[in-house]
Amino acid sequence: MLDLSGPDRSRPLPRGAIGTPRMEPVRHLDPVGPMASLQARRVLQSLMRTGQEARFVGGCVRDAVLGVEASDVDIATPLPPEEVMRRLKADGIRVVPTGIKHGTVTAVLDHDSFEITTLRRDVETFGRHARVEFTDDWVADATRRDFTFNAMSLSPEGDLYDPFNGLEDLEKGRVRFVGEAQARIREDVLRILRFFRFHARFGGPEPEPTAIRACSELAHLLPTLSGERVREELLRLLDADRAVDVWRLMLDYGIVAHLLPQATRVERLAALDRLEWMVGEADPMARLAALLPKGRTTAQEVAERLKLSNAQRDRLLLLADPPVDVHPDLGIKARRHALQKLGTEPYRDLLLLAASDRGTPAAELLEPLAEAASWIIVPFPLKGQDLLDMGVPPGPEVGRILAGVEGWWAAREFQPTREECLAELRRKLAERAAGD
Repeated sequence: MLDLSGPDRSRPLPRGAIGTPRMEPVRHLDPVGPMASLQARRVLQSLMRTGQEARFVGGCVRDAVLGVEASDVDIATPLPPEEVMRRLKADGIRVVPTGIKHGTVTAVLDHDSFEITTLRRDVETFGRHARVEFTDDWVADATRRDFTFNAMSLSPEGDLYDPFNGLEDLEKGRVRFVGEAQARIREDVLRILRFFRFHARFGGPEPEPTAIRACSELAHLLPTLSGERVREELLRLLDADRAVDVWRLMLDYGIVAHLLPQATRVERLAALDRLEWMVGEADPMARLAALLPKGRTTAQEVAERLKLSNAQRDRLLLLADPPVDVHPDLGIKARRHALQKLGTEPYRDLLLLAASDRGTPAAELLEPLAEAASWIIVPFPLKGQDLLDMGVPPGPEVGRILAGVEGWWAAREFQPTREECLAELRRKLAERAAGD
């Protein structure tokens, strides 16, 4: 249970209801981390120097309530964006019009950035897009937020505003939409995935009934989302400590069937989760691979759906269809060959995935994982140019001969020097010439 005690003057609201929003301070909370930095103070002074109000908003406030230092700091102000830009520039602060049409600019100071948005109200919504007008009404702006604990705001002096009872929701492990859940989801279907990601981080054992019902009823809209947006939310969800429980929930409520129907191997994910403590971190890409059936075809389909980067795609394909066999029963020589071929991280992930399939006890992985952690890849001393310099004509035969020498080198524990490898190459070329 979170300790959110303090001079809280908020009135409890019925579960699942928003009630009448309040915009008086409910308690004192000192800004922390980047919100308390000299750079943040300079930005706020620029915005407030003629008496206007500015507050921290969104996730950085929620994290401050939880005692977590946020990485991104968002600020809201009633000043129109053009005036925000004018003031910042006048005070020597670099400003980037990142979304000025919708009232957002970014202040950059000493390599720190602060997203500043003018207070807005929705005039008309079009799915995830809306026609907005600027306002000085803090409640109207808070009403546009997705979840109650993301609608809180914090003044530079530490006055915490909580119009929709987000503090109580955090304390009770409740992820609750601001306003009517279905309407908020129809505005932006990605909020379904955000609900589950936040439930994995902040939620209690049971999801908020109104929210989970709305997510389930509108899950058929998930295929309309772009792969890039799904990828970002999905990998962040899989990185959460409670990813296994939440993925089970998503399966039960039909979310996965519309989101990523191939990703159903939740028991394999659970087994991987139990082993990951040995390497000290969870890996979202390995967790995604755990959910999928083995084989290159499905991994390729998922990579295309999620618009994975080239590096992410290659990693997922390697985990789904590895070029060498990795499992807990490999001997020392085979382990070292696999490490040399794959590198430390892919080897480690494949070992944990194989152990998840086999139900291997964690204690049996200590030795191979320790070896992997200290392994340094030894580069093969020869290149194709060495063969060309010895008169081998360009073509596929260069690769075949080179692979033969590399196999000889690997069989000797990667110990032969470049000169010794060149000698073996000459011997093979001589054998080849004699055979001709």
